[in-house]
Amino acid sequence: MIGEGILKGLAETARNFFGSYVNKDRLTTVQFPEERLPQIEATRDFPFLVYDGTDWQQGLRCVSCQICEKECPPKCIYIEKSKDKKPDATGKPQSYPTTFNIDISVCMSCQICVEVCPFDAIKMDVAFELSTDDRFGGLLLNREQLAKSNEYYNKIHPTEAAAVDAAFAEERAKAEAKARQAAEAKAAAAAQTLTPGAGETTRVQ
Repeated sequence: MIGEGILKGLAETARNFFGSYVNKDRLTTVQFPEERLPQIEATRDFPFLVYDGTDWQQGLRCVSCQICEKECPPKCIYIEKSKDKKPDATGKPQSYPTTFNIDISVCMSCQICVEVCPFDAIKMDVAFELSTDDRFGGLLLNREQLAKSNEYYNKIHPTEAAAVDAAFAEERAKAEAKARQAAEAKAAAAAQTLTPGAGETTRVQ
């Protein structure tokens, strides 16, 4: 029938309109900022840097490999790599960024930096209220402003963060098992060196 699609569309509009008066779940108006809708886990706005432990400088996962800087389409990431190494949260010596800036006025929230990072050091935040009257300096975030704890990451992206933590735990378990086997092999070799061989005899004075 001619106009059937228009009539269906008008009927759906009318259903939503009148339904919003009788069904609370259909109310779409939120009195922001007093009222806020819960953010879904897949929400992504701007990147942040993840750190482990309580000290953001020591626990920063970023090792300044600069892959995210190279792969960023709008080139909004700037990194300077350290000339020395310092222990990370696990005690392993790592390079670290002396400078890590992201210009969020240029960032297009594409998440490519997250996808290419081999250390799960950069993730997407859900914070969106970042307006400022400083057009340039206020929208250029440094590493201290970008650093957020792994607990925060687990809070905003629990499913994704749990998978990352499980992978890290598996890697640590493998490394510990390898170190333990190496220590046992070294101890066995040392014991064998100190023990006389089967064909050897001791001299009696």
